[in-house]
Amino acid sequence: MAEKTIAAISTATGEAGIGIVRMSGEKSFDIAKEVFRNFKKEQVNKFENRKMNYGYIFNNEEMIDEVLMVYMKGPKTYTREDIVEIYCHGGYIAVKKVLDTLLKKGAYIAERGEFTKRAFLNGRLDLSQAEAVIDLIDAKTDKSYEASLLQLKGSVASKVKKIKEKMLDLMARVEFSINFMEDYEDDLPVEPIYEKSEVIVNELNTLINSANQGRIIKEGIKTAIIGKPNVGKSSLLNALLKENRAIVTDVAGTTRDTIEESIDLGGVSVNIIDTAGIRSTDDIVESIGVEKSLKITEESDLVIAIFDVSKPFDDEDEKIIELLNNKKSIILLNKHDLEVKADKTLIYEKCDKNNIIEMSIIEDKGIQELEDAILDMFFDGEIQVNNTIMITNIRHRDLLVKARDNIISAVEGIKMGMPLDATEIDFRNAYTQLGEITGETIEEDVLDKIFKDFCIGK
Repeated sequence: MAEKTIAAISTATGEAGIGIVRMSGEKSFDIAKEVFRNFKKEQVNKFENRKMNYGYIFNNEEMIDEVLMVYMKGPKTYTREDIVEIYCHGGYIAVKKVLDTLLKKGAYIAERGEFTKRAFLNGRLDLSQAEAVIDLIDAKTDKSYEASLLQLKGSVASKVKKIKEKMLDLMARVEFSINFMEDYEDDLPVEPIYEKSEVIVNELNTLINSANQGRIIKEGIKTAIIGKPNVGKSSLLNALLKENRAIVTDVAGTTRDTIEESIDLGGVSVNIIDTAGIRSTDDIVESIGVEKSLKITEESDLVIAIFDVSKPFDDEDEKIIELLNNKKSIILLNKHDLEVKADKTLIYEKCDKNNIIEMSIIEDKGIQELEDAILDMFFDGEIQVNNTIMITNIRHRDLLVKARDNIISAVEGIKMGMPLDATEIDFRNAYTQLGEITGETIEEDVLDKIFKDFCIGK
């Protein structure tokens, strides 16, 4: 792969003032010399490292575009290879014509994430840092960006490296017991193995326990708004979005399918799903919507259940309360601007009173209280990201869990009287799995799967 010089458009397609076409590889300089001419339209045979050059891109004698071009000599570049970046006019045609010219002169079109993949393979980034690059690009909120930036700086890699060093010390003790203790009358005490294993398991558990919060910061809080028809679900969605996104009428059953939108709440994305009203119905279309509502309720991180206090509670309200069992939920008692006819004690007796908010959406009362309640429920009111090692990548979490379980399995085996050489494989597997996080021990097909999620040109 390193023998190929790759090229791609590194900016988004569409109307723009500037578009960037990038090349990386040993032939970057030669191709640049062939296609670039200075402002006098003369060919240039030498470029000063990291100095911007003004001129034109030519395909043989056809002028393609007026550009700025910079040549960066490896290894002090993103890929640790020679890189050329061409800043041409934005839009679709100009950048495509410049790219086509580079391809005609010997460059190969880059695959998804190939620039970052080369940065990893050439030792510029470890794998956890490379994965942080795509998270930075995909970040939708300040907090998800901060978490990705921290990982790019090496927070996860640094912590994993320290745990691996402790694993090496543990494995050395096990190896010594296997290979050398037969020359001694007494066996090497196993208590230090237990103690070292416990320390490592505790550190792994701390990282694993951060993964749920890390996932939420990265992906957002999947939030379902549920309730009977016409209780104010769509009105709540509109109030949170501060725009009329959902249709609101006095006709029950207006929402028959889900409506999904996101809001930025304190730097975290709250992915809100307005569901169809939950009730018994003979309408086939509406019944499909109700089934979908029930499924989304089960899958959501948070359920916001709305009840209309201007009407007496009935059996359908009680069924909705039952849906909240074992779910993170917030109860909204809506329509306090009207005469209260519901027996609210039913709600207070069956639900956590700390998660109940009495409100009037139409008068904008209780909205701020709801937003504060969401942050309190998931982040104790304050989202801490800076200088906090947090697992945001599900691949990392799965590997940490596997490593922890292998260490626990090894210790249990020793306690059951299994020979040390039979349990050593579990310790080695744990060490290998930790190495997969940073890419020290990674299979090619896994690597390809990781980088396929990148955009072309990065």
